[in-house]
Amino acid sequence: MKFGVFDHLDSSGRPLGEFYEDRLRLIESYERIGLHCYHTAEHHATPLGMCPSPSVLHSAIAQRTKKILFGPLVYTLALYHPLRLAEEICMLDHMSGGRFQVGVGRGISPFELGYYGVDAKESQEIYHEAYAVVMKAFSSESLTHEGTHFNFRGVPIMMHPVQKPHPPLWYGVGNVDGVAWCVRNNVNAVVNGPLARVREITDRYRAEWAAAGPAADKMPLVGTTRHVVIAPTDAEALAIAKRAYARWWASFMFLWKRHDSAPIFAAFPEDFDLVYKAGLAAVGSPATVRRLLESEIAQSGVSYLLCRFAFGDLSYAESQRSVDLFAAEVMPHFTRSELAVA
Repeated sequence: MKFGVFDHLDSSGRPLGEFYEDRLRLIESYERIGLHCYHTAEHHATPLGMCPSPSVLHSAIAQRTKKILFGPLVYTLALYHPLRLAEEICMLDHMSGGRFQVGVGRGISPFELGYYGVDAKESQEIYHEAYAVVMKAFSSESLTHEGTHFNFRGVPIMMHPVQKPHPPLWYGVGNVDGVAWCVRNNVNAVVNGPLARVREITDRYRAEWAAAGPAADKMPLVGTTRHVVIAPTDAEALAIAKRAYARWWASFMFLWKRHDSAPIFAAFPEDFDLVYKAGLAAVGSPATVRRLLESEIAQSGVSYLLCRFAFGDLSYAESQRSVDLFAAEVMPHFTRSELAVA
């Protein structure tokens, strides 16, 4: 069982310079307690994402850390020129000594895509072609590609990633139809949502991986995300989480409400009590969080849990306390033998 962090880097209301420095300090803590990987979202023109240029933040992370893996989950490929992105990924992989992770996706928000002049109806096709170009660039000395959206002829490729054939890949799986591609391409999968949906995807991934033939212990990670707040008592943790979640949810819904619309995917409830009852947050004392996570991991079948330790208007001190308590009183409980998948 591995633990990591997923971070929207949603606006907390504090000055941006202070906001970024607090995040980098937290990432140093994530490394210190032995978390597997730090993943960031990419969003534009919304308080949900104060990291619209993931490579900029990740270049700082490469300098502030030595061991922890890190990367975007995901790069919104429909918004990138793939040749430039391939070069940025190579730079980050070298700057980090081969720790960079590459999440790929088309972008979930039609509004954000539209602000960059991308038609949401074409974004899936652009994403697939951009992905193909990036993969070619990683393994080529000279790039040639003829497509609908991108064309290259004999472009010299001057850099390649440290990790061969490329950094590990990550993908956000929305339904079981996305599992087959992950299995074929050895891609780590992360799914959001209630336990039943997560379990459907983890079961499918294991079944298709077994059918494909590789050893079970070589299977990529399959995980889910949860908001996590830990305090000395359940009451204190719940009060903090409810306050911070309200701001996070407002950021999450900002563009949808601005455009008088609703997400096409299953959204998080506005009422934090419903979030908690649905198992979408692990909040409470260390003992309570241990119990909640043990039950959720067993029910969902995940091999990886991505915690959201910083969200909404949580202060640095509140997030750091959750991290410290998680390291001291929660993580040690989860050994491989205790968490065999049901």
